[in-house]
Amino acid sequence: MYDVIIVGGGPAGLSAGIYTARAKLKTLLIDNYGIHGQIAMASLIENYPGFHEGINGLELLGKLKSQAKKFGIEEAFGEVTDIEHLDKGFKIITSENTYQTLSIIIATGGRPKMLNIPGEERLKGFGISYCATCDAALFRNKYVIVVGGGNTAIGDAIFITKFSEKVMVIHRRAELRASKILQEKAFANEKIEFLLNTNVLEIGGKDKVENILVENTLTKEKRKMDCDGVFVFIGYVPNTEMLKNTISLDELGYVIADEEMKTSQKGIFACGDCRKKLLKQVITASSDGAVAAYSAEKYVENLKKAGG
Repeated sequence: MYDVIIVGGGPAGLSAGIYTARAKLKTLLIDNYGIHGQIAMASLIENYPGFHEGINGLELLGKLKSQAKKFGIEEAFGEVTDIEHLDKGFKIITSENTYQTLSIIIATGGRPKMLNIPGEERLKGFGISYCATCDAALFRNKYVIVVGGGNTAIGDAIFITKFSEKVMVIHRRAELRASKILQEKAFANEKIEFLLNTNVLEIGGKDKVENILVENTLTKEKRKMDCDGVFVFIGYVPNTEMLKNTISLDELGYVIADEEMKTSQKGIFACGDCRKKLLKQVITASSDGAVAAYSAEKYVENLKKAGG
């Protein structure tokens, strides 16, 4: 019987683990085979306090994991498929094993949202990517399309220019949503071009990406553009499917939790990008994790005092 089981091995989950293990709670972190969501795709994080020159997402993740292990957190791998209520705590069923715990911290993050257009599923991995850190080097001296206008899209477009000959950013709105400092860097980069008020309707190619079909949202004019690759950065979907019968989710699938990270079910807490909140950043995920850990600690203490 664990005091707390944390589901998710990203910044929120690892931060929670640092706090619970340091508080001497018997803690298990269940990681979905090292899939860490958005941070694993970040080529450079410039706004995490304490790192003046910025830090690579995977490097920061490694530091968090090392720190959590120093305090004695246990780690298991597998995909959580179900959560059951027990007389005392919960049972967590994974693809690999079954565990029992007094409390749970959900930190499952999200996954990239797809365009859901013709050609995407067929050519995924053959010129279509959702991770610049993983795949940008494969497009050395190539012409690449980046779809999206937020921080991830613009930041990764800048990163991709280290390898590609030219990057075309396509965004459906008239203005980008990225922070002003990222926009300034992108506009100043000679390798980046912009095509606004435009939707991508189809991705074409026989065995790999060769072209895209786009449509102007104002004039409805369509045209085909040749390219060597497409990077899609249009947002994320929360990894909460296994929770729909356990705790309350909003219409988009995000966990509804208060500022103490308490969900609709006593003993279950949520933190990070799987939670409905205003700002989804590494620092807010880590902050959420600390709060969730503290709330779980108090819950377990009260449970034990009551003889639960």
